[in-house]
Parts: sequence; C-alpha cells; structure tokens
Amino acid sequence: MKLLIPLATIAVSATLGSAVAVAVVKGTDGSAAPTTTIVREATGTPAVSTSGAESIGDIYRSNVTGVVEIKVQTTTTSGNGPFGPTQQAEVAQGTGFEIDGKGDIATNAHVVAGARSINVTTDDGHSYSATLVGSDPSSDVAVVHINASASALHPLTFADSTGVQVGDEVVAIGDPFGLTDTVTAGIVSALNRTITSPNNTPITNAIQTDAAINHGNSGGPLLNADGQVVGITSQIYADSNTSGNVGIGFVVPSDTVRSVASQLLATGKVSRPFVGVYLADVDQATAQATGLPVGAEITKVTAGSPASRAGLKAATGQTTVQGQDFPTGGDVITKVDGSTVTSADDVINDVLAHKPGDTLSLTIVRDGHEQTVNVTLGSRS
Repeated sequence: MKLLIPLATIAVSATLGSAVAVAVVKGTDGSAAPTTTIVREATGTPAVSTSGAESIGDIYRSNVTGVVEIKVQTTTTSGNGPFGPTQQAEVAQGTGFEIDGKGDIATNAHVVAGARSINVTTDDGHSYSATLVGSDPSSDVAVVHINASASALHPLTFADSTGVQVGDEVVAIGDPFGLTDTVTAGIVSALNRTITSPNNTPITNAIQTDAAINHGNSGGPLLNADGQVVGITSQIYADSNTSGNVGIGFVVPSDTVRSVASQLLATGKVSRPFVGVYLADVDQATAQATGLPVGAEITKVTAGSPASRAGLKAATGQTTVQGQDFPTGGDVITKVDGSTVTSADDVINDVLAHKPGDTLSLTIVRDGHEQTVNVTLGSRS
C-alpha cells in the first residue's frame, strides 16, 4: 500500500497511570497525511533569482540560525491493564522556523497536535517553553510563540511560491530523527500536487521535491536558490516496505498558507469558504466511458450545507470504468464563474480563491442538460 505520511518523530517517554472541512473534498474518502507552513507577508519577490544565486553552503549559513527544533509532549491511552486504561507520555519531535522578530514560529499542525507542552530549542542552543498561537489541521499549519528578544531571533524571508518552476534547485533545513541543523538539497520535481491534511482536507498546489526529508523534518523550510522560503516540508511518500526518504517529498507552498498564517496570528483560528460537496474527477477517458462531460462530479452533498440549499445533486449509482467502480448520476461541475473545470482540484482552487459569503456561479450538467446554479459560500474552520 502506498501512503503519504507525516514527518514528525514520536517516541514513548514514560508510563503515567494518549465530512467536508474546507470547501470541497476530492474523492469520497481521505487517504493521505499532514502538512503545514506559517509565513510572513511576502513582498512578491520571485521564487528563483535570475542572477546571483547562492551556493548551498551560503543558503545554509544564512538561514540555519532561524530554524528551530520543536519537542511536544502528548499523552496517549493504551489498552486496558489490570487497573484500567494505561496512559503514556510521548514526545513528538519536529522542526520549525522563525517568521518574525516577535517570537512567532511556523511549524506543522501535526507536529503540535495534542500538545500538553511545547519546547523550542533555537540554533544557539537556548531552550524556550512555547505557547500555541493557533493550529489549522485543514492546512496542517500551526504557529507557536516564544518569549525571546528580537536580537536573539533570525526570521526567514518568504518568496512568492507562484514563481517556482519544475527543475528549480531547492534546499531543506531540518532536524530529521533529532539530528539538528541537517541540510539537504535537490530540485523541484513537480508542481500542483494534491496532498491530504490531518483532517482529510485536500491541500492543493503542493510542491514535490527530491531533497531528502525524513521523520523530524516536519515544519522545516524549503528554500530557493536565493535562500528564501517557498514552502514547508510536510510529508513523504512511502509504501509498505519503507517509511523513510525515497526521494519523493511534499511541501505546502508559501502562498497557500499566507492567509492561514495571518488569520492564526490575528485571531488564533481560520475561517474558510465552505460548499459541502465531495467530488470525483471526470477526465477524458472517464467521460468517454460514462457519457458524462469532463469536469468534477458531485458524489456526495453534506446535509444542511450551502450545496444542499442550492439544490445540487449527488451521485445515485455507479458503473465500472477501467475495472474500477465510478459514481454516476450526480451533477457534473463544468465551470465556476465561467472558468472551465477539468478536475476536482480546479473547483477547490476556485472556491478557495473566495471568502465566506461570496456567491459562485456553477455551470453543471444534470441528466445531460446544462444549467447554472448559484451557491453562496458558507464558513467553516
């Protein structure tokens, strides 16, 4: 079985006596893992410079002082013992990086999930007790805060991740397996990947890289050739035979998390547009086999959601396409506000470009007939 897995390292330390989230969901179930990033407001700097690119050593020396190790203590409950359930303390270890001169640090939500206490060790070896500013499992983004003087902080700089191109050289800095300040390098292997957050929400536009990342790298920065952060390392690809680096890692781009970071810092929570549908891709091959138009078919509508109130219809049956069951009978979204849709990701990106309360015009095909349905977006954390 092939998996996307989070990168936090977890170790047992002692025995004590441990639906639709964003707007739309691609597919009918979740099958992946976590990812996060916290960023400052970018200045629109291109992700890759046309001249004067730094060496790997230069990038490392310029940024390692802003990378931190994060250790989180959690409590889990195991099976029943002779006196009832047994509780154990676990320590999860990950990476983070400083994002401003106030003591705010970005990391993955899955790194700090269930934290009873958070400890941050900066590059100079100083240890701080940290507080959780906010965590957003839907984007796998979290922000923690330490009380450190501005002179002791070395915030990293963010680039506009829309400038990233396949083949760009990138550098990752993190603490794999607790080996602090480890640097690895590679290239951008692919763009526009979709990964799954800790609460099974799709995270679109993820960056794929072959830079070596392993357990403990979660929450660390991926830097471009100018030493600017283009995203945060979050997941690795593995199968039943391996759980370590195989040269396929995934990074949440800085642009995706920019709005999440600002909301977490402002209010401690995130409000995002909500439709309330599950979707399945209808590509050319599927369209030819089923007679459906190319687009995104609605496979499920959440009761009481904006989609339900707008009268959108979910699949009612299924057929076999290339040996796999495929839902049929649901509305197929072919356009959002006039823009052509070729996949569920297109719909997700169009929805996330709006805010709660906005009204979207969906062009759908129902029973072979095209019609327009207006949906007023709801709000969901």
